[in-house]
Amino acid sequence: MHDATLHLKVDALRAKVRALRNDETMQIRVPEQRQQEPPAPRVSRAERRRSARPSGRERVVGVWGRIGALVGPRLAPLAPYARKMRPLYPRPGRTGWRRWMPSWRQWLGAWLGGVGLTGLFLVVAYAATDIPSNLNSYATQQDNVYFWSDGTPMARTGWVQRQDMPLKDIPVDVRWAVLAAENESFYTDPGISMKGIARALYRTVGEGDTEGGSTITQQYVKNVYLTQNQTVSRKFTEAMISLKLDNKMSKDQILEGYLNTSWFGRGTYGIQRASQAYYGKDVSQLNVSQAAVLASLLKGAGLYDPTLGKANHKRAVERWSWILDRMVKIGKLSPAERAKYTKFPEPIATNKVYDTGNQSDYLVELAQQYAKKAAHISDKQFDLGGYQIYTTFDRKKEDTLTKAVTKARKDAKASDPQNAAAAHYGASSVATDGRIVAVYGGPDHRTQGYNESNATTVPAGSAFLPFVYAAGLQNGVQKERGQATTDVLPGTLYDGDDKVPVTTPDGPYWDRSGKKVYARNDDDTSYGQISLADALARSVNTPFMQLGMDTGLDKVRATAVASGLLSESMGPQVPALSVGSSTPSAIRMASGYATFAAGGDHTEPYSVSKITRNGHRVVLDTPRPTRAVRDDVAEDVEQALTESFRLAHPTPALTHAAAGKAGSTHAGGKDTAAWYTGTLSNVTTSVVVYRIDLNKSLEPLPLKGIAGTGADNVPYTVWAQAMGLD
Repeated sequence: MHDATLHLKVDALRAKVRALRNDETMQIRVPEQRQQEPPAPRVSRAERRRSARPSGRERVVGVWGRIGALVGPRLAPLAPYARKMRPLYPRPGRTGWRRWMPSWRQWLGAWLGGVGLTGLFLVVAYAATDIPSNLNSYATQQDNVYFWSDGTPMARTGWVQRQDMPLKDIPVDVRWAVLAAENESFYTDPGISMKGIARALYRTVGEGDTEGGSTITQQYVKNVYLTQNQTVSRKFTEAMISLKLDNKMSKDQILEGYLNTSWFGRGTYGIQRASQAYYGKDVSQLNVSQAAVLASLLKGAGLYDPTLGKANHKRAVERWSWILDRMVKIGKLSPAERAKYTKFPEPIATNKVYDTGNQSDYLVELAQQYAKKAAHISDKQFDLGGYQIYTTFDRKKEDTLTKAVTKARKDAKASDPQNAAAAHYGASSVATDGRIVAVYGGPDHRTQGYNESNATTVPAGSAFLPFVYAAGLQNGVQKERGQATTDVLPGTLYDGDDKVPVTTPDGPYWDRSGKKVYARNDDDTSYGQISLADALARSVNTPFMQLGMDTGLDKVRATAVASGLLSESMGPQVPALSVGSSTPSAIRMASGYATFAAGGDHTEPYSVSKITRNGHRVVLDTPRPTRAVRDDVAEDVEQALTESFRLAHPTPALTHAAAGKAGSTHAGGKDTAAWYTGTLSNVTTSVVVYRIDLNKSLEPLPLKGIAGTGADNVPYTVWAQAMGLD
């Protein structure tokens, strides 16, 4: 009963619900007549794939949605804590400005974070910083210094006054004077000073003062790798390189580099040139007091050079005294030793820079040419500098020769200024062992850029006769073709008449124009039959022109070259060769005569005896003597030259065992060159005087009395004064 009633009630409720739906929400839909739709366009498979892809926005939303779905549940447990977080500022429980100040924990965290980041930055910067491979040009450029034969400085070349010195050649006291002044902890520091860097940065950024703050390692880095600009970036780079360099190089290497590259004022870099500039001596000769003065200059040469005013002098004395006291304090100078230095060691007033000029230009030119060739130094290497070139030039002999030629020039200008304007004087003194001890190259290298002593400009004339004589004595002669060679002796007779026809084994000698060639004497004088020794002593040409033909011009040429003349100066092998058609320089003429004085041994003339570079010896090809003629031949030639000197200059010959001969060259019946070459005390000097107007041509002009006449002509006078006879 109850079940039936319940079912009826349910059915009634369902009926009411259907009625309500039909009345309120349900609408009767009348089906529309279906219209015919056009067929859908065909879509390619690629287009369908593209249309199925989500847009960019949908992809982004989808990605974040997936991330949220993954992370959200894991963060849900933290939600209660997030609701409890409070804002950092303003801080609760504080009043006033303290509400906005960080707590000590925040300060500590910030400081530790800063230290960590700074450390990380420094590590990265250190790893990223490389030591530059190229040094500054002024850190590698040096000057080349030339020395006289006695070891005193003569000249220097190069735009930087700097000479490197090995640390072993710098006294220990000098090193510690610098260290006491600049960086006493040098041997224990890591290459930088944090305190000094901080002070330098403060001065650079805060006050604009750029002084101080660097260790010696940092200063060396600045000298050789960086610029002198005082900026924060440059100082930071300097510190990084210094740290690396301190690990790569030894302390002694760094100190040596620093001492050789630092600026000391007076145009000098390096302690060696500074020592020469301020005290006129090598650094090895400095005492500790003088070293303290040089060390003070490192703080600023413009402020501490004591010769630049009273204020500078006062500062220099105070710093000098402070450095010496500092050396005592650090245990590098005993109090007893310090007590010895109570007087300030005054530097010389001016820098003794050995500037090239006048004759020193010519000396340097000769030495430089020889040094490059004999030591196999390239132009690039030589230009980098650092060479100490010890020449063979004798300072006293050079001064004497220069004074003699200068006097001759002045006398010529006073007597005949017009002709003297075109006069040229070349002179050279060569020892029998090949050393060039003096030259006169011209009035001034800056106005005359070539060296008169080394110029092959004018013929030798009758000054060449000794070489023909030596060739005949050495090789003998052949008068007729097919006959055996016969010996020639000093007493062998030849025709000494003027205008003697020149003959060959086949008959007379004809020139290219078809004319017979005749031998001529300088003064057109005939001497009849005359011995070769007498002919040389009296400078009779005709016997030697014929002797050259009898001996063979090829042998004459070979003898002259073996004795010291250059083959390229000999000219053609014609009869005129025997009477001096060759054009030797004064150096070569002196070298040739020196061979006879040396007993027939010839040593090539040289101008450099030793070369060092920064204290190390450079291998130098020093010439060795070679046999030019037999010793008996050399003796016969020397005896004839001694007789020549005695006949022309009997008074000096009484007290001086000299050997020499005058020579002259003729053109158009006029003298165009005058020579005198002679030996005394193992030194041979050759002097030549001639006239050439360089503005017109190189053709020699008549001397017109410029060289004087007679036995005491200008070349002999210069020779006698240079040799100490006048």
